[in-house]
Amino acid sequence: MNEKKFTLEFIVEQDRILLREFLHGRGISKRTLTAVKYDGGRLLVNGSEQTVRHMLKEGDSVTVEFPPEEPSVGLVPETGSLVIVYEDEAILIIDKPAGQGTIPSRDQPNGTVANFVAGKFEAEHVPSTVHVVTRLDTDTSGLVCLAKNRHIHHLLSEQMQKIGFERSYIAFVEGYVKKDAFIIEQPLGRKDGSIIERTVRQDGQYARTDVQVLGRFELDGVQLTSVSLKLHTGRTHQIRVHLQWLGHPLTGDDLYGGSRGLLGRQALHCACIGFRHPLTNEPMTFMSELPADLKQLKTGSDQSK
Repeated sequence: MNEKKFTLEFIVEQDRILLREFLHGRGISKRTLTAVKYDGGRLLVNGSEQTVRHMLKEGDSVTVEFPPEEPSVGLVPETGSLVIVYEDEAILIIDKPAGQGTIPSRDQPNGTVANFVAGKFEAEHVPSTVHVVTRLDTDTSGLVCLAKNRHIHHLLSEQMQKIGFERSYIAFVEGYVKKDAFIIEQPLGRKDGSIIERTVRQDGQYARTDVQVLGRFELDGVQLTSVSLKLHTGRTHQIRVHLQWLGHPLTGDDLYGGSRGLLGRQALHCACIGFRHPLTNEPMTFMSELPADLKQLKTGSDQSK
């Protein structure tokens, strides 16, 4: 196999700065520099290998050569279909169908997004394990963001912590939601006696979901509301639990009080993600259309207007 390495290149714009300080200013952590030093990476200045104590001058060319990453233990690379929305040397955006897991689990050890991405990386000699930045539940459809290097994953995770990473969802909930726009701020934690379910609890983690009503309609005698949702935090099952707490569970979400009379899975779709590219700082936005089963629900909304 031809070994590839992930590299970053910079031009120094100031005189007399240590290589260590320069790289920290570019978001490269001490932990990452340690991995570069001991796990097979290199730091090059004008093509010559240097240590972090090297003094830089204006105009120097700095190259960070990251060590190859070992595939995750237990993640079996598989060949499978992926709907790739965008890809470059740093990130990968996938449009995931409902029914496919993001990462392997006890119930779905194979055939997940991570399995197929690992297979893609192996076939293309990408020197990385699979870094999932945004994860969706198995029965939630839509956009998933992955990083091709642990450093890129770190940079995107920092954006998420600073509320710089936008995630918007379209959902269909049971009943008519009264207010047109509002914010749910309720802490979430594990439900007592369950290893899967979450619930609103005052000793839980802070969670915020913004809600915007798109339409109210009736379908086969069932009152439904279509909503747009924006996540400010990324707690497990956050949207599902917040909507259950509101008294309007997702249609199809029988784990949290929804009925499967109209849909065999929770009516939730990640329709948009937006962030700044971790290398170029360029604003990026990606969109995903509703899948066929949710379009059928939306048809009822359109016909009711």
